[in-house]
Amino acid sequence: MGSELESDPTVSAIDPYADKDVPWLLRSHAETRGDAVFLAWEPFEDDPGEWTYGQFHAEVRDLAAALRARGLARGDKLLIHAGNSPEFLLAWYACAMLGVVAVTTNPRCAAAEVAYFIQHSGARAAIVESTYLGLIAQTGARLEWIAAFPADGDRAALPAGIVPFASLRGDGAALVAEPLEAMTPLSVQYTSGTTSRPKGVVWTHANALWAGQIGAAHNQLRSDDVSLVFTPLCHANAMSWGHLPMLWTGGKVVLQPRFSASRFWPVALKHGCTWGNVIPFAIQAIAEQAVPQHSFRQWVVGAAGLGGLDKHFRVAILGAWGMTETVTHGTFTPPQLPAPDRSIGLPAPEYEVKIVDEQGAPVKVGETGLLKIRGTRGRALFLEYLDDPAATAASFDIDGWFDTGDRVYQVEQGHLRFADRAKDMLKIGAENVAASEIEAVIAMVPGVLEAAVVGRPHPMLDEEPVAFVRAAAPSPDLADAILAACRAQLAGFKVPAAVRFMEEFPRSELNKVSKKDLRELAREG
Repeated sequence: MGSELESDPTVSAIDPYADKDVPWLLRSHAETRGDAVFLAWEPFEDDPGEWTYGQFHAEVRDLAAALRARGLARGDKLLIHAGNSPEFLLAWYACAMLGVVAVTTNPRCAAAEVAYFIQHSGARAAIVESTYLGLIAQTGARLEWIAAFPADGDRAALPAGIVPFASLRGDGAALVAEPLEAMTPLSVQYTSGTTSRPKGVVWTHANALWAGQIGAAHNQLRSDDVSLVFTPLCHANAMSWGHLPMLWTGGKVVLQPRFSASRFWPVALKHGCTWGNVIPFAIQAIAEQAVPQHSFRQWVVGAAGLGGLDKHFRVAILGAWGMTETVTHGTFTPPQLPAPDRSIGLPAPEYEVKIVDEQGAPVKVGETGLLKIRGTRGRALFLEYLDDPAATAASFDIDGWFDTGDRVYQVEQGHLRFADRAKDMLKIGAENVAASEIEAVIAMVPGVLEAAVVGRPHPMLDEEPVAFVRAAAPSPDLADAILAACRAQLAGFKVPAAVRFMEEFPRSELNKVSKKDLRELAREG
């Protein structure tokens, strides 16, 4: 009887996240270990603070009640434009409780970029760090209301018409929040693609639960683990890799506004941090400091080993790879196994991973190919690109394989190493930047005939952008105008480090600009 039932195609597999949403997980911890610390806030100027699971859940309920009183309902979009802060997380969870979709945007973005995010997402209202109120005003966006909270150390009064975040408190105890289906949209993060406009990556509640469960399993995390988080919460890197695994285990998150080399060890020692998602930039910045007796077991970085730095820091440095669309690690170095230097890990068993050539055929070990990944959409992979069915469809092939746009190769024992980006992307610090996004701004500057942007190596940021320009009349004034346009329309990290004029661009056989040659020129320069 069992074999007949198992072979029946009409019998559906049990969904591990059926009847569960993100508020369910937070509430579970609040009920079972409400006195355990969930969040520790370590600002640079203000006083630090802590929230137990019980306190944090209660504040989320109060905030959710206030958002509902202000008219937000299931399916509405709320912009959260802020740096790392307790308010960011409170707002994110309050949205999740109501079924409101949190649109989390990079606070380093320029006004033109944020204007696009607001317009494209259809955000009705916004919760903003006070630092960025002027930028929001520059967007000209017609939001129904804007609430703001003070930035770390900011004592200035809020402008008239802005709702103080601290006043957003309703009767959380009386709030009736209906449970949400796991596939209900939870959040939107904008990520650079191959076009000049970033795409809105939609995560579901199942995606967040998956990120928490799989991240905790990969890192072998427990409820007594303490995670140090300083990368931006608006990114999958911090939200999925650093924060959600701790929510799954019932552990503790130590949150900083951003990375600080001078505060890294004092904060980690104060809280007994055991684990962290630590980017290469941070590792380089603290490499010259004395390494104290610490409690870290492991750090998850883009690549394993890093030339013996694991021995220097006396911590396991684990390689991993992922992107906003994969929600969490698509490849990962098991902490109990050795790994070659610069490994981005083994294919995660929760996904299907393959490396193929341009025709879709498998490549041999050691050969570079395109990285493809497959998993259930809305759970292991993102649900869709917001309001862009064409881009969503184009990113998957007929068999459901997602095109990551990255090129990798396999080395000993099945480990993968990153080679380059098939898509024309730059890696600037922890940011992925589409070259076309910068080129589109430069192309609109009067006097520019053609523009091509490439990355050149940078000792701390991986890469920095360099603009090559064909112009009717090259001049220092035109270079200044190009940089001014970029500063006005793009985030600061996207502004080219240099503008170089050329009479002609190197071309490939199809008359395309040879960016490989331009990268060589950028390095020489």
